[in-house]
Amino acid sequence: MTAAVPTIGVLALQGDVLEHARALEQAGARTVTVRRAEEVDQVDGLVLPGGESTTMWRLARAFELLEPLRKRIEAGMPAYGSCAGMIMLADRIRDGVAGQETVGGIDMTVRRNAFGRQVDSFESDVPLTGMGDTPYHAVFIRAPWVESVGDAVEVLGRAETGPNAGRIVAVRQGRLMATAFHPELTGDFRVHHYFADLVRRAMRKED
Repeated sequence: MTAAVPTIGVLALQGDVLEHARALEQAGARTVTVRRAEEVDQVDGLVLPGGESTTMWRLARAFELLEPLRKRIEAGMPAYGSCAGMIMLADRIRDGVAGQETVGGIDMTVRRNAFGRQVDSFESDVPLTGMGDTPYHAVFIRAPWVESVGDAVEVLGRAETGPNAGRIVAVRQGRLMATAFHPELTGDFRVHHYFADLVRRAMRKED
């Protein structure tokens, strides 16, 4: 039997849309951009890229995307958020702007800009559960971290070095996953392969 080719959308409001699309194609997925509510229903899974979480929220509200995204995620659509996308998938935010909303879905509290501003961007090796024995060389840019998670959330990775060692930077809850870092900016496609496989399993109704 030929393996199903998932159609994975990349939310194209801002951020590294093209880079995520290229990485997903390396992982064997077909990619499309998502900007309108009707496009949300045409994908098997969705990536919410990095960018600026408050801008992403305001644009999602302006394009009337928040509720369609919430409904698809509640119905079981797989989704992956990187950096600002992690914030968008969080049920709770710390240090957000007044009235800031998320799509939600992952039972976690995320602190916005927790690792510092743009000038505090850094790279670090992060071991990731289920993605091989070699640590992932992660790129953090104005990155959040996860302050707490619910019982249903699996911690996939933590920062290992520096003053913030031990902070949660990668999680999964069922068909949803998120990272504080930007895997699309590296040549290592393990995170995108992991997500594409998660989408394939959902298409086969395996989990």
